[in-house]
Amino acid sequence: MFTISILSQKGGAGKTTISINLAIAAMLVRKSAIVIDIDPQASAAGIGDIRMSDEPVILSAQAARLDKILSTAKEGGADIVIIDTAPHSQNEALKAAKCADLIVMPCRPTILDLHGVSYTVNLAEMARVPLMAVLNAVPPVGKLGDEARDALLQYNIQIAPIRIVHRAAFYHALTAGLGVQEYEPKGKAASEIKQLYKFIIKHVIM
Repeated sequence: MFTISILSQKGGAGKTTISINLAIAAMLVRKSAIVIDIDPQASAAGIGDIRMSDEPVILSAQAARLDKILSTAKEGGADIVIIDTAPHSQNEALKAAKCADLIVMPCRPTILDLHGVSYTVNLAEMARVPLMAVLNAVPPVGKLGDEARDALLQYNIQIAPIRIVHRAAFYHALTAGLGVQEYEPKGKAASEIKQLYKFIIKHVIM
């Protein structure tokens, strides 16, 4: 079982969007996936409530119960567990980081997001868990994506080569309780998530 924590101390970075879509990407290749939502706003759990499928399992929990839930998930044969975290919650985020095999940090190409990167990098260092940055909600045209990548390089962290572009499909899919691969299987958003999932899993396995 692999555990991936989606961390960013910046609100609105896209943690829930990434969490749900990665879990559905795993489900679509017949992996048993669980999303544990430890954000008090329970956005991921809310999406789970409107899904027409019991898979992937999406549940709301307190960070203090992560060890117990992860143990139960492993005993139950889960392949992948994704922990969706809250912003501005260092203690809970650190707990989630320590439970993970990999930390994925969504980062929008904005100055506020980039300024908040150091907090998440520090959490990963304290937890001694590898971190991967994912550029999210990147404008489809312009140089903001490249500029953000260059800014991230100074932190000496892994940066996923797949960028998640700002697309309406992500909004419409989640509104319907779906992942983009379910909502628009042949769309560009679906392709990006599929590629990102493959890259992350390869990274974790290695």
